Amino acid sequence: MIHFVKSSFSISLLLVQKHILCLSVERESITLSEVRLVLIGERWAGKSSSGNTILRNDRFECGRTRTAQSEMRHEVVEGRELIVVDVPGWSSSLSLSEIPEGDKQRFKLNASKCPPGPNTFLLVIPIDTAFSAMTKKTVEEHMKLLGERVWKHTMVLFTCGNYLGGKTIEQHIESEGESLMWLIERCKNRYHVFENKDKSSLSQVTRLLEKVDEMVWQNKGRFYEVDEQTLNIIEKKHREVAERAKQRERRSEEQRQQMRALIAEEMKTIPKLRMVLLGSRGVGKTSVGNTILGIKVQEDGKRTAHSVGRQGFVGETEITLVDTPGWWKGFPECDTPEAIKEEVIRSPSLCLPGPQVFLLVIDADASFNGKHLDAVTSHMELLGEEVWRHTIVVFTRGDWLGTHTIEEYIEGEGEALQSLVEQCGNRYHVIDNKNTDDGTQITELLKKITETLAGNGCDHFVPDEKIFDAIEEKRMKVKEGAKLRQSQVEAQRRLRKESSKELHALTFLMLGQKTFGKSATGNTLLRREVFPTCQNEFCQVEQGEVDGRAVTVVDTPGWWKDPSKSTEEMDKEIVRGLTLSPSGFHAVLLVVPLDLTFREAQRAALEEQMKLLDVSVWKHTMVLFTYGDKLEDKSIEEHIESEHKALRWLIDKCENRYHVVNNLKKSDMSQVTQLFEKVEEMVAGNSRQLFCPEMSQIYLNIDDKFKRMQLKNVLKQRLAEEYKRRELEMMTSFKKTLLELQAQIGDSATGTKSKSLIGDRTKLKVKGIGQKKKDGKDKEENINSKISQEIERLNNDIKNKSADLRLSSLDYLFPTFKGESSTDRKTSSSQFEDVLGWLASVEIGTNEENQFTLNFSQTSGYRSVVPHNCLEFDTEEYP
Repeated sequence: MIHFVKSSFSISLLLVQKHILCLSVERESITLSEVRLVLIGERWAGKSSSGNTILRNDRFECGRTRTAQSEMRHEVVEGRELIVVDVPGWSSSLSLSEIPEGDKQRFKLNASKCPPGPNTFLLVIPIDTAFSAMTKKTVEEHMKLLGERVWKHTMVLFTCGNYLGGKTIEQHIESEGESLMWLIERCKNRYHVFENKDKSSLSQVTRLLEKVDEMVWQNKGRFYEVDEQTLNIIEKKHREVAERAKQRERRSEEQRQQMRALIAEEMKTIPKLRMVLLGSRGVGKTSVGNTILGIKVQEDGKRTAHSVGRQGFVGETEITLVDTPGWWKGFPECDTPEAIKEEVIRSPSLCLPGPQVFLLVIDADASFNGKHLDAVTSHMELLGEEVWRHTIVVFTRGDWLGTHTIEEYIEGEGEALQSLVEQCGNRYHVIDNKNTDDGTQITELLKKITETLAGNGCDHFVPDEKIFDAIEEKRMKVKEGAKLRQSQVEAQRRLRKESSKELHALTFLMLGQKTFGKSATGNTLLRREVFPTCQNEFCQVEQGEVDGRAVTVVDTPGWWKDPSKSTEEMDKEIVRGLTLSPSGFHAVLLVVPLDLTFREAQRAALEEQMKLLDVSVWKHTMVLFTYGDKLEDKSIEEHIESEHKALRWLIDKCENRYHVVNNLKKSDMSQVTQLFEKVEEMVAGNSRQLFCPEMSQIYLNIDDKFKRMQLKNVLKQRLAEEYKRRELEMMTSFKKTLLELQAQIGDSATGTKSKSLIGDRTKLKVKGIGQKKKDGKDKEENINSKISQEIERLNNDIKNKSADLRLSSLDYLFPTFKGESSTDRKTSSSQFEDVLGWLASVEIGTNEENQFTLNFSQTSGYRSVVPHNCLEFDTEEYP
């Protein structure tokens, strides 16, 4: 990693490097007669406007219209043939995994738009927007699509030059910090500034072309070429996708024609239509509702917190439309707060007798993979299996498709999206929410809804009244529980306030799961951006004066939801945060987001981490809820009572100490002041003692934890081995039975028929029973052949499983046998010996149920129970 020091020296260094580069180029340079440029960057960065500035002509459409597909334009400028390719921008809020597959493939092909290949990629960065760590990550991911060699041909083109004011571009680069400095270094200090509003400044283009000449000379005249094999593979994929898209479109039209034939005359105009909007957050559900109802309002960006019904007319049809809160995209329903799930479940009851159609909203400008499918499926099925029969997929942001059809998007995204569309009976529609004046898109949607109704025999979805009643009953209990908890908290605070006093210094330790908002909250507490809000891997301490107090915040890396992902190094880094304040901490702030559920999985992961610390940690811990804006009109106590019991366990563990912050309202000083007051009350309750544990014991706890995990893996492997052994026994027994059956059939075929058999045949004189001997013989041979095939298959399976079992036994007893390097063997052997040595020192006893108990260090809080037979080691060889 490159580390940058913020000083005037860094700026001088940039200028010196730039000057040296210019001097070296002046000794020898070239002037290109044809210059091929590709403009890349995020959406709304000013790529199209820059293209027009370069060509000195308005060749690309600018303003509110985005670039939907790659466009190539050319002009003769200063005696040169300039070829400029304008590329659709990427979303700054989406990682590479969230970008549609088709967009990624087309991005790779942009260089082929100006054959034989571009001399330079101009990476457009607007000066009026911060270049954050997240922006850096997005740029890096997209550049990886073009390969490492693309950096040799890339120059940063800064737009909005007028925002520099009196600063130089070098001062701007330095002030932006490490992320932008990294980008400039990757481009070998090649950058230029444009002021696209000042078209009369011809010198800015002249100087850019000179810098391009310099770059080409440095690259020895070479340009960027698309690998021919990659080009062929992508083009082949595009052809296959286009063909499948046409097939889907034809199939959809055939289905629609069949449904149209079922529409009765009286159904052609539906007097009343009830529908429910469903989907994840940020996909445009509310926008779809407004477009359907013809409502033109400036949306405030607030999320939908409750299911809400609205009415309106489309032509002669009276519409009742229910908008619902969205779930987090890509998160299954088990991660969604109970309140959101309840709102989804009760939504059909807001348009009784029940909705005729559900509109499942999916955004067409983002990817849709297996995670998204699981999320959609698990949330939709909260309403039951019947919901799919009444569902139409509505794709939003149709303008981002450009010249590509929605069928191409469906086929290009892969099996997950195709599976969802099929689950909905191949019913789908696409809407451009920004083009609300186009009434035909809503007219066409209503036609598809009418066809769906006809196909369902005009049935509507029937809400389960018992579920609705159960939700209402639960809400009453939640309100009662919330009032009780609120009164308990107020009583506790009144007692603590009597002995609390304002502290001149406060020190906080931030703990929590990854992505829960620890760093953002640390910034809110210090009232400045000091902690990077991307996933951090190391502890960081920052200080500042806030509300008359000297505040110190120690931010730590988060732990994983799945404890098996944790590593010893990660845990040691988390607890290292304790050493950054030798005098101790006034409060441990345990960060929990309000927009995700807190269930047993989160509790287990949290408990695992808290066990590493001294048991007294809970006396100094306060739950700090983030995403306070998600509460809307609900109290925090109502959220606590409505959620899984694991959250109430946590609150009770912290003796009802909790607080809510909204990191979007950093200017709201009251939320910080109130937190400080609660912490001061907690400190008073702890007799002014700070949390300052013995570090040697904490490191011993970490050591115990990972040796316990190694033991668990050993026992798990033994269990897997036992399973394989028993499976092998069953297969061997089945093979023996088949061999006996085969022998009996052989004896029956070659021997004389027994008297009993003759007797049986004498009795069976019914028509059709008397078959020829040849038929009987054929049947016997056929059965015998099938048994032989099954025995052969079993032989192969038994042979393979025996080999696997022997290998796993060797791995279990001697973990270095399986294709490891000498270094790996030493490490593995050492770890195995450590486990065995540690097991030898562990106290082993028995409990009342005659099970082995493994007693770890008395202070670690760990104790395991193991059945007797799990510690029996069997080295029997198997056939």
